[in-house]
Amino acid sequence: MGTLIVKNRAGDQLSIKAEGSRSLMEIMREGGVEEILALCGGTCSCATCHVIVDPEFVDRLESMSVNENEMLDSCEHRTPTSRLSCQIPYRDALDGLRLTIATDE
Repeated sequence: MGTLIVKNRAGDQLSIKAEGSRSLMEIMREGGVEEILALCGGTCSCATCHVIVDPEFVDRLESMSVNENEMLDSCEHRTPTSRLSCQIPYRDALDGLRLTIATDE
């Protein structure tokens, strides 16, 4: 079991226990991060689980799919390290991953 470090929109930092084979979106929602709406349920079709990944961890993530990239293109607050948390499966190499919940669209 690992830990995600999540900074919410209010600037508060939360530590959430994380286990493998689930998406970051699922882990954050179950961990009480209310700002992750995930209206599409994790099907990469709404961008309501948009997060900013700490640059230190970007190289540890799996590559972004074309669909995820196109969905993020519709986000006004996209950054170079933006991702959709529903598209990132947790694995042990991501222990300590730091994320910031993106500004609401």
